[in-house]
Amino acid sequence: MPSKPRNLSSPSSPAGVSGLVRASDTLAGVFAALGDPTRLKLVAVLCAGGAFSIAQLTAGTEISRQAVTKHLQVLSDAGVVRDVKMGRERLWQLEPAQIEEARRMLEAIGREWDVALNKLKMFVESSE
Repeated sequence: MPSKPRNLSSPSSPAGVSGLVRASDTLAGVFAALGDPTRLKLVAVLCAGGAFSIAQLTAGTEISRQAVTKHLQVLSDAGVVRDVKMGRERLWQLEPAQIEEARRMLEAIGREWDVALNKLKMFVESSE
């Protein structure tokens, strides 16, 4: 018997599939930016809070200041970090809104998987 179409904004999934699709265009850049190990490490450092200079971000690493600047620009374009000018210095800090949105999307995907796995479990158990 065919299953009836599920309401895309059902209680099991507040954002629903349609919400995931709408958010995917925006968040694809966030996931792409975070997909690079160097950028992910920079985000981890920036998660400590505060604003950091390029010199602080490159201290103790083998990566050049120019490379870090390019990585920070990619993260900035994705809305994950932002720069703040303090005199002649440019400081970088985390912009948590996009990361929070990405987290919510992953949770919604997880809920969709849970629903699908529950349906599969019920089907298998009813066939026994």
